[in-house]
Amino acid sequence: MTTRLADIAAQAGVSKATVSRVLNGARGVASGTRDSVLAARDALGYEQSARQRRAELVGLITPELHNPVFPALAQVMGQALTRQGYTPVLATQTPGGSTEDELTRMLVDRGAAGIVFVSGLHADTSADTGRYDRLHEQHVPFVLVNGHSPAIRAPSVSPDDRAAVRLAVAHLAELGHARIGLAVGPERFVPVRRKMEGFRTGVREHLGLTAEAAGELVEHSLFTLEGGQAAAAALLDRGCTAIVCASDMMALGAVRAARQRGLHVPGDVSVVGFDDSPLIAFTDPPLTTVRQPVKAMGQIAVDALLEEMAGSPPPPTEFVLMPELVVRGSTAAGPHGGAQRPAERR
Repeated sequence: MTTRLADIAAQAGVSKATVSRVLNGARGVASGTRDSVLAARDALGYEQSARQRRAELVGLITPELHNPVFPALAQVMGQALTRQGYTPVLATQTPGGSTEDELTRMLVDRGAAGIVFVSGLHADTSADTGRYDRLHEQHVPFVLVNGHSPAIRAPSVSPDDRAAVRLAVAHLAELGHARIGLAVGPERFVPVRRKMEGFRTGVREHLGLTAEAAGELVEHSLFTLEGGQAAAAALLDRGCTAIVCASDMMALGAVRAARQRGLHVPGDVSVVGFDDSPLIAFTDPPLTTVRQPVKAMGQIAVDALLEEMAGSPPPPTEFVLMPELVVRGSTAAGPHGGAQRPAERR
């Protein structure tokens, strides 16, 4: 009878993922655990094939890669995993293509040692969290990035979305803007709700606006350039002279919306993005944005996953990292009396 990883795991009293890590020489396994696994291997007469000695696969499931922050995160996590002897597998969702559930099944079927979910269904408050319970039942370690859910028993890593928007609002208020809008994605997503909370707090602290008044300055759209353009157009119609956007792509759409009306950025309308994506400092104008701590987030996510895979899972809590406001050329002193039409400029 052929000895399987499951047999060694049962003999040693550890998970299959831990057995696989020991047999592949990965780091991060306690010496006592490693000795138990090797003893069980020898007792059962397990012989490892060349294929089994390949570096373990770890899945990185991301949304589409049009938003540059997602490939940036994948690169950080991929490099961190490679340094530890793992093979990262990037599995990307695309409109009309594979879903998160399909990608997850594919990775599990191929024996992935663990999975990192980036901005996935865990961030959607309307999604069923039972899919993650099933991963626990299959003993597949996983970590969540960007969008914490208390219903899911897993470590998660997020930027402080509330603080991010408060930083942006404070910056714009200091520049003299009295009517600031927020362009965000659909409200069902956790990061969107947190940004809205930060916005309400920011405009109350700096502009004295009530929650009801703040709600009138929030526009929901898609996390795309076109979505940002549509949201910004609506906010400009409401007299906003500054717009905080939920992504850099949305911010570029906001710049386009302003220019289509003959308005100048930042002379007539100030725009703030979110992410500090690669190359965003070289746009026209260079974009003021709130920088996600991508490197730290990716490293923490990998470290948490490795601990889980080693059989010592961290508590299912959220690691929240502070973002940083990066001021560039898309924000300036606010014009008086709202966004001006070209004929009204002095």
